[in-house]
This record gives sequence, C-alpha cells and structure tokens, in this order.
Amino acid sequence: MEKNVTLIALFAALIAALGLIPQIALPFGVPITAQSLGIMLCGTVLGAKRGALAVLLFLLLVALGLPLLAGGRGGLGVFTSPTAGFLVGFPIAAFVTGLITETWRKGPLAVSAGVASVIGGIVVLYLFGISGFALVTGKTMGEATVVMAAFIPGDILKAVIAGMLTAALAKARPASVLSRV
Repeated sequence: MEKNVTLIALFAALIAALGLIPQIALPFGVPITAQSLGIMLCGTVLGAKRGALAVLLFLLLVALGLPLLAGGRGGLGVFTSPTAGFLVGFPIAAFVTGLITETWRKGPLAVSAGVASVIGGIVVLYLFGISGFALVTGKTMGEATVVMAAFIPGDILKAVIAGMLTAALAKARPASVLSRV
C-alpha cells in the first residue's frame, strides 16, 4: 500500500517536472509540452489504475492552484481554457495506456509500451483534447482536428521514448514496472 502511494505521488511529481521543460507557445492557445510523456509513462510503468490515480493527483494539485502545468499555469481557470479537453483526457489516457501495457504481453515491452502510448496517449487523449478545443474555441471538429495535427509528430516521438524508457526500466529493475508485475 505504502509503495503504491509513494509511486503515485512520484509520478504526479514527474508530470509536474516535465512541465518545467520550456513549452513552445502556439498562437491558438495549446502549447507543446513534455507533460504528455509523463501521462504515457504513468500508464506504461504504473499500470492502468495507479497510472490514472497519479494523473488525478496531479490534476487535483493543479485545480488547487499550484502552477504545475507547462508555463506555470494552474487553478480552476485552466479547466475552461483551450487545453481543458486534454486535462480531462489525461487520466483516461493513462488508464488506457496502462491497460494495454498490462494485457499485451507478447513481444518486446518497448513495442507494446510504445503502441500503448500511441493508442492511449495520443488517440484517446486527442479525442478529448480536440473535442475540448472545439468546444472552447467555437471551431468545428474538423477545424480543431486540423489545428491539432501539428502536435502528432512530437507526440509520436514521446510515445517511442515512453516505450524505450519503460523497457529500459524493466531491464534495470523489473519489479519497478508495475504494469508487468
């Protein structure tokens, strides 16, 4: 129990730390950040439930006003911004990523964790992100999808990194990758 609580808190801190990497601000209100890599890692390393809980803890801290999002943003206002859909999708993306990593045990872990990161950390996350962006900005779903397409190459790179990091961690400390324990 204590180990789970510690790891959930540690991964919430990891997401926050990835927000310290300078964001690339885009004119339409959604920045390019490294925090989605943290969401992917929550799922691939901690598994579905613990990964989602780590993200929920992170979002609770953001809602309380801590400036943990990229660019030092925090507070309830971020949940009405153009990024709100992504924030809502974060825990679901971590859960789906973790669920896929837990259940897909054939082949190398780097591949299954990378594919899980693409499905959960990109496809699922973008469903929420694009919907929220369209809702907040008044754009159609098609227009919002076109705008968000600029983020896909970077997110694919993050998914590859998540897969490689998860496999490296499993090789170095197999018991630390809870999605496979």
